[in-house]
Order: sequence, then C-alpha cells, then structure tokens
Amino acid sequence: MAAKVVTVAFEGVEARRVDVEVQLTTGLPSFVVVGLADKAVAESRERVRGAFAGLGLSMPGKRIVANLAPADMPKEGTHFDLPIALAVMSAIGVIPMDALDGWAAMGELSLDGRIVPAAGALPAAMAAGAMGLGLICPEASGPEAAWAGETRILAPRSLVALINHFRGSQILSAPAPGPIVEGERPKDLRDVKGQEHAKRALEIAAAGGHNLLFVGPPGSGKSMLAQRLPGLLPPLSSSELLETSMVHSVAGLIARGALTRDRPFRAPHHSASMAALTGGGLKAKPGEVSLAHNGVLFLDELPEFGVQALDSLRAPLETGEVMVARANAHIRYPARVQLVAAMNPCRCGHGGAGRGACGKAPRCQRDYQGRVSGPLMDRIDLAVDMPAVTAADLSLPPPAEGSAEAAARVARARALQRDRAYALEVADGLNGRAEGAFLEKITALDAPGRALLAQAAEAGRISARGWTRTLRLARTIADLESADAVRRVHVAEALAYRRTTTPGEEAVRV
Repeated sequence: MAAKVVTVAFEGVEARRVDVEVQLTTGLPSFVVVGLADKAVAESRERVRGAFAGLGLSMPGKRIVANLAPADMPKEGTHFDLPIALAVMSAIGVIPMDALDGWAAMGELSLDGRIVPAAGALPAAMAAGAMGLGLICPEASGPEAAWAGETRILAPRSLVALINHFRGSQILSAPAPGPIVEGERPKDLRDVKGQEHAKRALEIAAAGGHNLLFVGPPGSGKSMLAQRLPGLLPPLSSSELLETSMVHSVAGLIARGALTRDRPFRAPHHSASMAALTGGGLKAKPGEVSLAHNGVLFLDELPEFGVQALDSLRAPLETGEVMVARANAHIRYPARVQLVAAMNPCRCGHGGAGRGACGKAPRCQRDYQGRVSGPLMDRIDLAVDMPAVTAADLSLPPPAEGSAEAAARVARARALQRDRAYALEVADGLNGRAEGAFLEKITALDAPGRALLAQAAEAGRISARGWTRTLRLARTIADLESADAVRRVHVAEALAYRRTTTPGEEAVRV
C-alpha cells in the first residue's frame, strides 16, 4: 500500500512543494524517513508513533518507508509530522485514500495526538494556493494561514478532529483571519528638547527612507531621536504588510494570526553576531536586517559591533536582500530597511572639545570611529553631529511641534513620491531607493546646483555612490518644500549632511 500527501519545505520566505510518499512493504517492522531530512524531521517517526498510540491506533506490523521528494532538497523543521502521519493513516485505511486530494498539510504533533503550531503557516498557505490546493494546519496557525486570501484552510485541534472531518462525522469550519492589532504608542518628538537640526535630519530621513547616523556624546539624545522615527513613518501598505508578515511567519513571530501595520523597528544589541544580523545559523533563519524588512534597523553604539558583522550589512543596504549561502542551498531573504545608527565620537564619549573633552583627541576619535569602514559610511545619507544638551535647552518649554506635525509633512512628501512613481510607471518610487534613469529624471538640477555637486565631487568629498545618494537626498528635501525642481539650496543642504572626512577630522560643511 502507498499513499501521498503534499507539504512544503522552506527556502527563505518561499515554500517549495514536497511530496510525502509512504509505502508499506513486507519485512521486519520498522519506520524509515528518507529524503535529505534533518534530525528534527527524522524524529518525526517517534512523534507519529506516540500520536498514534495516543489515539489508540497501532502502527502496522510492516516496514514503513516515508520518502520526502524531491530527495535532493534539504528538509528542516517539525512541520513534516502531520503530512507523514496523514500519509500513514491513508495507507492503512484510517482516512479514505482520496480524502487528501486537493490538500497540502503542515504541523507538528504532540504525543497525545494534538496538532501544535509550527512556523511558516502564512507562506505555506500562499504556496498551497499557488498550487491550487487547500492547507491543513494547526488550529493555532489557522488565523495566520487565513491571511493567504482565497486558499482553503482546515485548522483542526487534533488528529481525531481531522479524522472525523474526513469521515463526515464532524465538519470543521474555515478559520477567520487574525486581527490587525495596534502596536505600542509611538514616542513623541515633543519630548525632545533642543537638537532642532537633528530633528530636521530625522524628518528628512523619514520622508525619503534614507539611512541616518547620529554622532554625539552620551545623553545628547541620539537613541531618543531614533526611537521616535517610527512615529513619523506611514503604516505598511497591503503589499508591504504581506511581505513583512511572511518573514515574521518563517521566524515564528506571529501569534494567533495577529498582524500589525506598524513598521518593524529592530534594535539588536552590539554583541550580535554576523549571523544574527544578516541571517544564518543552523537552520538559516532570518536575521535582524530581514526582520526589519520595510521598517527600521537601529544600531546603537555602532563602533562596538563586530567589524565583520557591520560589513555584512553593506550588500543588503544596497540590494534590499540577503543571500545566505550554504554548501547545498542558497537562501534569499528580503532586507529592504532604513538604517539608523548612533555612536559616540570616541571611546570616552565626549570627543576632543567641550566639557569632559578626551585627553587623547584626535587619535582616540580616529581609532574609535575607524572601526566603522568607509564603504559602510558611504551608504549613510545623513550624518548629524549632536552637541551635548545644555541646561538652557532643558529649561525650555516643550516644543510647539511634535511627531504629528512632522508625520503630516512626511506623508505629503511621500505622496508626491508615490504620484511621481505612478506617472513614470516605476514600482518603487521612494527617493531613498531611486536609481538610474528614474533618478536622473526626477532630480534634473538647475545649473548652480549641478555646479555645486560637481565641485564637491572634484574636491573628493563624495564618491560615485555619494553623488547618487546626494541627489536622492536633495530630491527629498525639495519634496518636503513641495518644490518641483531641485535647486542649489537643496543640494547644499544635502551635501552638509554627508560625512565627507575621515574619522577624527573636522567635518566639511558646504
């Protein structure tokens, strides 16, 4: 007797079809799982045995071979338990042979026959729908899988409920999609006193999706400002919500199907490894840069991160994706993020001037800031020097404008970018990611502006990448003013935010 059930294997956020083929043959009673399965999959046979015993079923006294095809694709995870169990039950006649036609299955089994959640229900449901199949998944994963749209979903609590459904004695209803929940209330810019130029940079970064760096002594408000960036950003669009949720689903971060339109804000500790930042590890899980997809990645104490870990972010910041290479697989994760970083000017914190000045300046600054490579710094559009907050600043009343007013200006600027992209038939029109002919068309500089930019390039203050990023930044500054053309004043402000010197030297301002 032989039976087959469809399931999936995950490669990044993509779910690939896997056929679970179970055959009962003569020979000594045994249970073998083949098909390049990892240890968690190989242990499925013991969980299946236990689940059968919990239901009062006995395993057939034959040799059971479960083949996971294609055999050359790596199989990882515990979600193969349910399809293997269903294929065995179909082979021994507990479930009608044709009952599983038109269905894919995924889920982990407990020893009492309950079906417990497994990561990846949303991409599995998307893949099942693309194959013209429905999806059988754990009850707790049903609200998450239901977000796949038209895909049929069965979400039983246990194997008993599923058997009764297929025998017609208990009909399972389709689960409803989980709720859209509100995240934590974003922190308000009105809490920040002083640092007006830094607030301006934060607003520009939010309007165009630009990478941002704050440099200043402890207590100058660097982290405080970075934590208020989510309050300036618009909510996720429908397509962005689906993209982000698929990454979080694979990582097992969605509870009971609850999604949020708040943009991700990830702030890993500076002890994070390269695999933690970009993805990898034993099962090549998504890293922080992918978990922040369509949101913000905040790196506090930037020079304290490992050099290799920081440099591993250079390619994702350019391409918007991470490729995790393994000997037998290449796994791709999306990683379109806005980088916000903060750092002290030197190890002692205060730099070479003002109160608490470092006695080893400028060498201390040069060595400390030199931990961040030049190519990574070249990918940062705005670098803001933040002096210490004075007693006069702290004694001021709260600012007249807060996050609501700044967010309204950001929304208007992003609306201009969206309309411009629609008119020019470009999929992603955010200024921070504009390139090629599209960038040239939307940033047609006037003669004084082009002359100023050329002067900065000839003086060696910006690289070829810096030229492109300065154009993007100038376009965003113009959008905040609702200006059609990018003028010299916009280019000058954009150049002023570029870090054009080596660490420890006096910054050049245009």
